[in-house]
Amino acid sequence: MALVTRRLRRPSMPVWWRRPPAPGSRRSQRQRALAELRAQGRHGPELRDVLPAFLGLGAAALGLVLLLVWAYRAFGVGGLVVMVVSLAAAAVAGLRWHRAVVRRRGGRYTAAELGRLDGQGLAVAAGRMLRRDGWRVADLSERGQLRLYAQRRGRELDLAFRPAVAVDAEPAGGPAPLREAGRPGVDHLTRVVVSPGGFSRADVLWASRQGGVHLLDGHQLQRWAEGATLEELGLPR
Repeated sequence: MALVTRRLRRPSMPVWWRRPPAPGSRRSQRQRALAELRAQGRHGPELRDVLPAFLGLGAAALGLVLLLVWAYRAFGVGGLVVMVVSLAAAAVAGLRWHRAVVRRRGGRYTAAELGRLDGQGLAVAAGRMLRRDGWRVADLSERGQLRLYAQRRGRELDLAFRPAVAVDAEPAGGPAPLREAGRPGVDHLTRVVVSPGGFSRADVLWASRQGGVHLLDGHQLQRWAEGATLEELGLPR
């Protein structure tokens, strides 16, 4: 009886897929490579990550088929055609909207989209454009004062925002470009004032006297939103 009890209590051997791989084996090397990819954030999603999306896609496809069947039974061929055309138009509109959202999140805006932004929206757009160009961005806004701090390879930016205001008529050529509006600051922090409108000649002269202050007007802001970098707009490297 004691022998039988000892046999019953003997732990069972793990199944083959749960056994630890032998050192130096292909399975061990594969697991080590997957662990390194996960640590670097380069490993793709696993089945449990994409399964809910696949189930949702399947449910949507099934619902669409049932909707078309109902339209055909209720209204005949004409109703089916109208339903297909409506769904196609909705799909095209949804695709365009999604592409616009992805483009804006990537830091690219059209002139019309920039014109609809308020102060907070302009700060968000500027942060996205900075990240697009490789800057690390922190929001330092407080008490209604919009401000961004950005850093890249030892360089530092301090962005402030000014709403669009009416300015007096400028001489031919408009405001001075960024490279003429300021010079390196003593603390190596480059300050940029962003406005969707324009700057007066007095603003440009004021910025040139401060040291390290640069003005980004609406025209330059549009070029930045289209993909140009701040260096291409005249910011000292």
